[in-house]
Amino acid sequence: MWFKNIFIFRLATDNTIKADTLNDKLALKPLLPCSGLDKQRRGWVPCHGGKLVHSANKQILFALGVEQKLLPTTIVNRFAKERVADIEAQQGYKVGRKEMKELKESITEELLPRAFALQRTTYAWLDPINGYLIIDAASSAKTEELLELMNKTLDDLPFKPLHTNISPVAAMTDWLAGNNAPVGFTIDRELELRATGESKATIRYANHELEGEEILKHIAAGKRVTRLGLTWNDRISFVLTESMQIKRIEFLDIIKKESTEMAENADEMFELDFTLMTGELAKMLADLTNALGGEIVRA
Repeated sequence: MWFKNIFIFRLATDNTIKADTLNDKLALKPLLPCSGLDKQRRGWVPCHGGKLVHSANKQILFALGVEQKLLPTTIVNRFAKERVADIEAQQGYKVGRKEMKELKESITEELLPRAFALQRTTYAWLDPINGYLIIDAASSAKTEELLELMNKTLDDLPFKPLHTNISPVAAMTDWLAGNNAPVGFTIDRELELRATGESKATIRYANHELEGEEILKHIAAGKRVTRLGLTWNDRISFVLTESMQIKRIEFLDIIKKESTEMAENADEMFELDFTLMTGELAKMLADLTNALGGEIVRA
């Protein structure tokens, strides 16, 4: 259980969420299979060992399940092409745009009940101690899916995005320009620079040394850092983005070795992985927030 890409949200300071309470509420909205003309359904699914909620060291894990019917446009178009050929042969006139649209809608309704259903899972971690809601998702769309159902499931758990006094763009540009990473962090070989003008010209460096005149010239010309690879305390490497998303998280061998040496079975491994991950990420997020000037406190 190692998160790869995370969106960070802040819980209200007076949150009192408990694992048992969360489990009871999630159980009211389980994932049900798609039926009939359903294209997609969402609901809560077990995150480990058949349980909707996994709790360890006061940290809480849960998961959103999404079942979606797979009906590629190419399949609908193929059936539509065959139907159009029959209609035109029988009636002697070309099928118009409106009739074609209605035909495709009819074919979609006909094929959906037989379409293959694919299920995917998005995990989330609640940290009531440090006040975080962390969602493991590579895209904002998947994050919004989970947040939307959370709002329908938990009407008493307010949360908001984490905002810092210094924007990631300003901080990352300053770190790179001065070759001066914040305390506890080192700059890695991953970088994206973007122009601030209308062109939005973008330059990316991957596995590339980030020292030298070339990069400094880009910054002097007005480009700003929108992604930067960082490593925290030789324990976690990641890419920080302009929107405060943390991508491509990699827990270095020193961390994973700890759980491998201590666990005796798969359940123990999961428990130790989750405990190590949440403990390390919570400390890293605290240090990163401080490096960005601290959190903006909003009423």
